[in-house]
Amino acid sequence: MFCEIPDLLTPAEVAELRHLATRLRFVDGKVTNPGSLVKNNLQGDLGDPQHERASAILRAALSRSPLFVAFAFPKLMAPPSLSLYRLGMNYGAHADAAFLPIGGRPIRADLSCTMFLTDPADYDGGELSVRLGTREIDFKPAPGGAVVYPSTTIHQVRPVTRGERLCGITFIESDIVDRNGRELLFELNDILAAEGERLTWEARTRLSHVATSLHRQWGDAG
Repeated sequence: MFCEIPDLLTPAEVAELRHLATRLRFVDGKVTNPGSLVKNNLQGDLGDPQHERASAILRAALSRSPLFVAFAFPKLMAPPSLSLYRLGMNYGAHADAAFLPIGGRPIRADLSCTMFLTDPADYDGGELSVRLGTREIDFKPAPGGAVVYPSTTIHQVRPVTRGERLCGITFIESDIVDRNGRELLFELNDILAAEGERLTWEARTRLSHVATSLHRQWGDAG
């Protein structure tokens, strides 16, 4: 299951992030995956002060999004970073690493998130393409939009054939490890939120009991 958040970032935040990108030092994207044969992009230098500001903006936007929180059940999040694709750059088909060596202990990558910052009219190609069975689903939302998808999926960024593609990326460790359980609980909570006022108090209480019990059974608060 994918989660599209069309207005994760405000226009002012998009503008600030794009301005920060003009001052941020970008390095070869292989610095975080030196063995990759398909990674051909640039990423913000994690030691650059502009990176810290950009990361804080992206993290705050995700943390305040009710849809993101409801879908991801986030426990830990890798510091978001900026990624840049210039003409001819791409990131071939790959699956994200299972664990990321960040902080006091590795973060398990359950979900990946791409936050788009460039107007689709300003570049050709560069779609985020996620494999679903025998099909590939392409995403190229307007600036401020985001896509959250399981890190276990095979995905790619198609070659940029005109312009540049700027985006933010991060990885999330969910407190619900099992993907199916996480998605079912999201659906259940979404129905409760949408239909709760139409239900009798007894029915609503019983469904809430099921949702919280499943969260307790499937969740990992450690």
